Amino acid sequence: MSSARILVVEDDEGIRTGLVTKLELEGHTVEVAEDGRAAQKRIEEWSPDLVLLDLMLPEVDGIAVLRWLRRRDRDLPVLILSARGREDQKVAGLRAGADDYLAKPFGLDELSARVHALLRRALPAPDTIEVGGLTIDPHAERVCRGDEEIELSPTEWRLLSFFLQHPRAPIPRERVHGAVWNDPHGSDVRTVDYHVMNLRRKIESDPSTPELLITRIGRGYEWTGGVSD
Repeated sequence: MSSARILVVEDDEGIRTGLVTKLELEGHTVEVAEDGRAAQKRIEEWSPDLVLLDLMLPEVDGIAVLRWLRRRDRDLPVLILSARGREDQKVAGLRAGADDYLAKPFGLDELSARVHALLRRALPAPDTIEVGGLTIDPHAERVCRGDEEIELSPTEWRLLSFFLQHPRAPIPRERVHGAVWNDPHGSDVRTVDYHVMNLRRKIESDPSTPELLITRIGRGYEWTGGVSD
């Protein structure tokens, strides 16, 4: 993944310093804002590729900043970082326009994976992806093994597309359901399991021992291939 311009909006100095250090070590260019008004100014002046946004901010709170941002830019990726872990608060952030939500405390490796996935989603989709004997064409929504096209249902394609956009990071079933089935509560995780099983039957060389879409016990599903650094 090439370097990106990342704006960290966080009023806690210790957390802010840790985030900046981690992101700069990974090759990104990082700017910071300590309150909501400063965040709005830096977004206007600096045009970041990604915003890490705390919700509990002085001057202007994070939800207000997010709503302001979405009125001027629908596509800029935003990852909320907040100690607000309640479900209704997460839903409020996502409905205000966040692309992802990470509750404090979180590990820096998980943060890195989320940043990696959001930046990848912001890039144009590749013409084709070659992985595990498959050729995946995101534009045409086609999957082939050799010369034979694999028929996917619309739901299976949405599921595969979601995992392609979030590689190498375990994703809880609730989050998968919320995104693919447009259910912010992610309530019916059994539906996810059923469709993952069907998708594996079609795309895995050996569905009994999957290598592309694997289960991380207690953490969710992870797409392990198909996208190169």
